[in-house]
This record gives sequence, structure tokens and C-alpha cells, in this order.
Amino acid sequence: MQVLVLYYSKGGNTKKLAEEVAKGVESAKVKAILKSTGEVTKEDFIDSDGIIAGSPVYFGVMAWELKKIFDEFVGTRRKMENKVGAAFATGGHHTGGKETTIMSILQCLLIYGMIIAGDPMSASGHYGVACLGSPDESAANDAFKLGARVAELCVKLR
Repeated sequence: MQVLVLYYSKGGNTKKLAEEVAKGVESAKVKAILKSTGEVTKEDFIDSDGIIAGSPVYFGVMAWELKKIFDEFVGTRRKMENKVGAAFATGGHHTGGKETTIMSILQCLLIYGMIIAGDPMSASGHYGVACLGSPDESAANDAFKLGARVAELCVKLR
């Protein structure tokens, strides 16, 4: 069993948050596959029981590098149905569109037929994890909890 933690990161902040998500997945005794948009394959999608995708904010939505993956891998859609999906985002301004970026990712996951998971109540209890700049301790903790939640849901659904 594995969960793909997929991210695009230009400045490194989204990668740092992705690493915390992956630690959470591993804490639930599920293998985390941590891949950037430049490394991911269709097989990574198909072989994963869940996908947690993250992006920096670009005009209030995900970066085109992540959107390109969802567009190019659309042929895997039917194989992704009923797997668990979640999202995270980083931004450069406190009002800079992190939640709308998360929602743009969740829309793709829904179109792929995935079951969407937000943050657990022990974190923010919202759409997914987000942070301003580099993740602080609170954001890192929430990212860990999101990763663990998705992994636990994958185990339950299997």
C-alpha cells in the first residue's frame, strides 16, 4: 500500500510541506512516494491508494506544472476512482489564495473520481494544509496529520 505525495515547488516551501505530509503517511505504516511534478509517472498514480497533491499559489489556483500532470494523466481517471485524495498549498501573502489553490486541486481529484479528505479536526479541520512561506511548526504538524489521515483512510478503504 502506498500514498503518492505529489508537489510542484519553485522556491522550496511546497517541497518542505510535502516532506511533512510524507512523514505523516509513513507514521501510519503506509509507504509514502514523494515525487515532484517532474518525476511523477502514470504508474505512480495507478499504483497508489491515495494522492496528496500540493502547489504554491499561482493567481489563486495551482501552478500549471501540477495542472499539466492532471491533464496529461487523464487517461488514468477510471483507475483512480474511489482512491483517497487531498491537497495542500503554500503562498507568499497572508491573503494570497491558498484555499482557492487547494480547491483547484480538489476539483481535479474529484474529476478523477477520488474520495476527498480534508484536514483532520485535530489540525485545522478545513480543506487541506496551507502555510505562508516556509512551513512553521504549526503548519508542519498539520501537514503530518493530513498525511496520517489520508494513509489511515486508505487502510480502512482497502
